[in-house]
Amino acid sequence: MTQQDETYKAAGFGQAVPRGKRPAVLVVDFTYGFTDTSYPTAAEMSEPIAATRRLTDIARSKGFPVIFTTIAYHEGEIAHLPWLRKATGMAALLKGSQLVEVDAATGIQSGDPIIEKKGASAFHGTQLAAFLTGACVDTLVVTGATTSGCIRATVVDAVQSGFNVLVPADCCGDRAKAPHDANLYDMHQKYADVTDSDDLANWLASL
Repeated sequence: MTQQDETYKAAGFGQAVPRGKRPAVLVVDFTYGFTDTSYPTAAEMSEPIAATRRLTDIARSKGFPVIFTTIAYHEGEIAHLPWLRKATGMAALLKGSQLVEVDAATGIQSGDPIIEKKGASAFHGTQLAAFLTGACVDTLVVTGATTSGCIRATVVDAVQSGFNVLVPADCCGDRAKAPHDANLYDMHQKYADVTDSDDLANWLASL
């Protein structure tokens, strides 16, 4: 155990997250604007997508919800949203464009809900919490992109909304390794159990 780990442990962080009986898998922003590297907003996501698809396939086979998200803006919103002044590249994510479509490599099905959002968190200003509550979900598996942005924001809001949260590290992608690793570490200490797709595939299959 490193000195850093000991510091967090002494402060009471890093405890294990309970796993319930009614999970859902949330796939955050695996849309072409984040996965197709011909777009400047994207990064290489093929491995996280493949690992995520394994979990979504198992979840559907067990009757558990699989939910996708996309960031999509109307042209009239672009000049008025503060986030788009800071992250100007996100302004390309226009409703109706290919950039906001869920990547077909995810294996998305016609019955999978798609949550449209305007910011980082999948919960902020959306119906996601109500949907999960209505589906009696007790444990949320969060996958997608990017680890340091929309994944982190979604994980924080998920636990604050009353859900136990699990994050398979190999199902998340980012534009750079350092923020990816740092945010996984911090989420594991404070908000979620960070694990891997093998662990969660076995868990989902056992339910």
